[in-house]
Parts: sequence; structure tokens; C-alpha cells
Amino acid sequence: MAMTVHCDIVSAEEELFSGLVEMVVAHGNMGDLGILPGHTPLLTDLKPGPVRVIKQEGGEEVFYISGGFIEIQPGMVKVLADTAIRAGDIDEAAAAEAKQAAERALSEKGAEFDYGSASARLAEASAQLRTVQELRKKYGGPALNNR
Repeated sequence: MAMTVHCDIVSAEEELFSGLVEMVVAHGNMGDLGILPGHTPLLTDLKPGPVRVIKQEGGEEVFYISGGFIEIQPGMVKVLADTAIRAGDIDEAAAAEAKQAAERALSEKGAEFDYGSASARLAEASAQLRTVQELRKKYGGPALNNR
């Protein structure tokens, strides 16, 4: 039996995942993090994007987070996200539309232009699409949850 670590993924609204995992992969601001049991304690912020969880029995689950923090202790990993959803629940068409709208807003700077807001919307939509694309690349076809 492989070594495991307890993982919790929570957002401001709900707890999305709690259980034993073999590995967690997340996108930190300084690069990708691969967390295995016994990892050195760490607290760092996360970029918008996918968080992959390799479960105890070998299955994998992918979540999209809009940013947040990850706390790592030798026997525990906790992802505290601003917003988090299961990757299979992402509406790819809505994310693509949001990305296009944000790109238009950035190119059509008007008098009431809010660069920070438009840029944040573009980053979030791009991260959601990247999450869906990673699932599609791994599994082929539509992004599926609980693989």
C-alpha cells in the first residue's frame, strides 16, 4: 500500500474534497508544486488553475481554483481557495466566452476602463480553460470528473 497524506480542498462556500491521497499537484506563484507524504512544511499562495489529487486507490480528481493558499505539513495538505469547483463542472463554453469578453475589454480601453478587473477576468477564464484542456489531454475527449 502506498504512503498517503490527508488532503482537504475548501473554498469560502464549501469543502470539496477530504480524504487520503498519494500526491497533490498545484500551481504556486513560484512554479508547480508536487506534494507527497512527508513533504517539508510550507505555506504559499496559489495561482488560478488546476489542482490535481491522486487518490489512495490510484484514481485522480482535478479541481479548478481561482487562487488561494496551500498549507503543507508532513501528514496534511490543505488547499484554501477563494473559489473552487470540480474541473468536470466547468462550463467550457462560458469560460471561452468570458475569456473573449475580457480580451475585448482589454483591447477597447474606454474612459471607464478598469484594467485590473479586466485582467483578473482574463486570468480566471484562461485558467479555467487550461484546467479543462489538461483534463482533455490526459483522458481524451470531454473533461470528466472522478477518473
